[in-house]
Amino acid sequence: MPVILEGLVTTLDDNGSVHVAPMGPAVERTEFNRFLLRPYPTSHTCQNLRRHGEGVLHVSDDVLLLARAAIGQVEPPPEVFPAERVRGYVLRQACRWYEFRVTSIDHSQERVRMEAEVVHVGRLRDFFGFNRAKHAVVEAAILATRTAFLPAEHIVNEFRRFDVLIEKTGGPDEHAAFALLREYVARPRTPDS
Repeated sequence: MPVILEGLVTTLDDNGSVHVAPMGPAVERTEFNRFLLRPYPTSHTCQNLRRHGEGVLHVSDDVLLLARAAIGQVEPPPEVFPAERVRGYVLRQACRWYEFRVTSIDHSQERVRMEAEVVHVGRLRDFFGFNRAKHAVVEAAILATRTAFLPAEHIVNEFRRFDVLIEKTGGPDEHAAFALLREYVARPRTPDS
């Protein structure tokens, strides 16, 4: 049975620059040679993969980069190096990466279903390990991407709960990431934002 693995995906924009986005593909725990991406049709990642069909999925414990990518604030861009088997880039601070090619695209649902085949795997360093603050930032980042359709009260209540976890178990990166996300969700929203 597949599980959702929260990671970061890099794709190439139409001008050749690197686009970084958080993404939770459905993966098999035992044989990680294929996975399912489900981007929203209007997302940069979806558009890039429709155009180019290749990317890199990263397993990373860098929650500050994940938070920045979730809210579209990836400036300055992270350090990268060229992928080995696809036209794309690998995040230098990732733990491991999976270069992939999209093998099928299904547009029939609200979110586009993209089957991907892993064509190369690499490893840079060990994963830090379990940390409640890192998990809280991941959940907060997911909520931050849903401000357009989740009730504000729900998001505020969840952020209060996450705040306790960040205070008790977080380091500087977790505190910075959570502060960035808290500021983002507190901004007044218009129907188009």
